[in-house]
This record gives sequence, C-alpha cells and structure tokens, in this order.
Amino acid sequence: MNNMKANVILDGKGLACPMPIVKTKKAMNNLDAGQVLEVQATDKGSKADMKAWSESTGYQYLGTIEEGEILKHYLRKTSSEETSERKHPNVTNNDVLEKKLEDNEDIVVLDVREGAEYAFTHIPNAISIPLGELEERIDELNKDNEIYVICRTGNRSDLAAQKLTEKGFTNVTNIVPGMSQWTGKTTGINK
Repeated sequence: MNNMKANVILDGKGLACPMPIVKTKKAMNNLDAGQVLEVQATDKGSKADMKAWSESTGYQYLGTIEEGEILKHYLRKTSSEETSERKHPNVTNNDVLEKKLEDNEDIVVLDVREGAEYAFTHIPNAISIPLGELEERIDELNKDNEIYVICRTGNRSDLAAQKLTEKGFTNVTNIVPGMSQWTGKTTGINK
C-alpha cells in the first residue's frame, strides 16, 4: 500500500487492552489537525477498540489493514476548521452528485481528503488531491470542467472550492455532507 501515508507510526505490537488505546491517545495529542496516525497492533480486539474510541473522542477512524499478525489502524486528527462556517456559495448535496454520476454526466469529482482517507474508500474515478496539496497541484485540473469537490463533511471541500474559485475556476460546487454520509458507489481497500 504505497499510497498509505501516515504522519506518525505508533508501535503497539504485543500490547493488550487497554494499552494500545492509552498509547494512541498520547500520540494523537501530539499530532497536528489533519494528520494521520498509523497504529500497529497485534491484539485482535484492538480493531473494535480503535473504531469505538475514535468515534467517542471525535477523531476519525479511517480503517484497518491486516498484514499477517499485524493490524495497522489508521486514525486522523480532526480540526476545528472542520466545524467552521461554510462560505463557498455553490453547494449541493450527496443525492444530486450521486444522480449526476448515475446519469454519466461529464463532471469531475475532486476528493480533497488525505491520501489514507481516499485509499480506504472513495467514489470511483474521483481525483485525489488532498487539500494541503491543492495549491501546487491545481494545474492537474481543467478550469473548463464542472467540478464537484468532496471531503468527509463538507468543510475541507468548502475551503478547496473557495481556493479553486480564487484561481479562476468558474464551475465549482461543494458537496455536503460529503463522504461521511455517502451512500452511492465506492471503491477502495475495503471494497
């Protein structure tokens, strides 16, 4: 999985409950918002524990990859920006995007989540450009295309839509609520 980039890797191999969670909590406190933590564990119960703990603390559980006896859990530290007010004027919902995709409309879906988020699950044919890389990779997009920007909740995609509009893109729409409630077709590691 060479597209799985974690900012920090935590070795929790050989530890039993609750130690993987205790070490994960400490590691998450040291991460910056938006960064991804990979927790390597051997405790089979850690998969359910990581998911439940992430949801109860507001961190984002991305998924788990099993490599032999090693479980690699991926968690993302959310930011306060993700609960900030939306500003991009062109906003639509998941259902509208899903219908456009089903009708094979000529649109571009731009996924601005982190690479690890995208790897676990994404809309087929979506272009992955994490928000933090958008500025330097903006030339990969065509200003003439109809672009639908998506993230987990609609906040990072809002920032990306604003940035694209500032750079002269005229047909940009933010998707809310985003992948957190997407019910359409997906692909990725878990599919």
